[in-house]
Amino acid sequence: MVDLNRAGTPLLEIVSEPDMHTSAEAKAYARELYLRMRYADVSDANLYYGNMRFDVNVSVSKTDELGTRSETKNLNSFRSVEKAVDYEITRQIELLEKGKRIVQETRGWDDAKQKSFSQRSKENADDYRYMPDPDLPPIVIDEAYIAKIKAEMPIMPAEWRQRLEKLDLDEAHVETLLDAELDDERIGYLPLIEIQLGQPKLAKFLANWFVNLEIPLRREGKITKGLKDAERTEIYGAVEQLLTADKLSSTNAKALLTDLLETDVVPEVIEDYAQQKGYIQVSDEGAIAKIVATVLKDNAQAAEDVKNGEMKAIGFLVGQVMKQSKGKANPQLAQRLIKKQLKL
Repeated sequence: MVDLNRAGTPLLEIVSEPDMHTSAEAKAYARELYLRMRYADVSDANLYYGNMRFDVNVSVSKTDELGTRSETKNLNSFRSVEKAVDYEITRQIELLEKGKRIVQETRGWDDAKQKSFSQRSKENADDYRYMPDPDLPPIVIDEAYIAKIKAEMPIMPAEWRQRLEKLDLDEAHVETLLDAELDDERIGYLPLIEIQLGQPKLAKFLANWFVNLEIPLRREGKITKGLKDAERTEIYGAVEQLLTADKLSSTNAKALLTDLLETDVVPEVIEDYAQQKGYIQVSDEGAIAKIVATVLKDNAQAAEDVKNGEMKAIGFLVGQVMKQSKGKANPQLAQRLIKKQLKL
């Protein structure tokens, strides 16, 4: 059961009995309900302030028939849902194995002790003393009203997952994007990705950098929301092209993106800006060959190790080339030249 309210005002109670068998399923179900309520703007669903709370029923049995259940009430986090279910499963199994009886009861959850505790027994539904409320009239919902509401609904989490399927994103990345879309500033990560779905490479590039860079930076308060959507897309598109052209290392791509997002300004020509700031990597074979020769001379033992087949040492040598070039050398070219000069 889920209690919902907006800013402390009781709003809605959802009673659902999905067929679940693990605490992980219960946690996932609670989170999905939360996402749907937030995306549909049904409630603020702020778990910290109790706008959304969960009651979980747990019963264990050796057969297909459900055993006597316990109900743990007023859980206010997905983690507490998971932990309360785990605890109740363990507690009930231990009681049954000792030949004791499970009591049908309402229990509370002590988050500090990570255990549930008895609050009151409930033998049957009569104890709840249900009665009709004369002030609540019956509500008749017709097909036209249902169609109207469907047409007004925003894109929901399940549909976003379906739209992003073609990008083959990591599942955790998709869930991070779904959570981030609910931020107060409504940055609009998902719509920006969707616009680029016709260019899957760029769309996936956006998704990965949103998750690994922009979302963390915004949560740390290091980025304002001054950039327009078109400007953000321009920045990411330019960096993706520089990476594809092998003009940026992944490290410098991150540094350049961070620079541009934090300064909140889009240079007239992003590649020129990257060059001025020293982010563009050197792919001049002659210049890198000279650095490689110096590195091999100064690290004779590592060079000999590579010659003897210890290829892990080549990473060290590439690192030394990057150090001497102040991070500007193309690492792939550096590795190729190291092998060439060692005649491998």
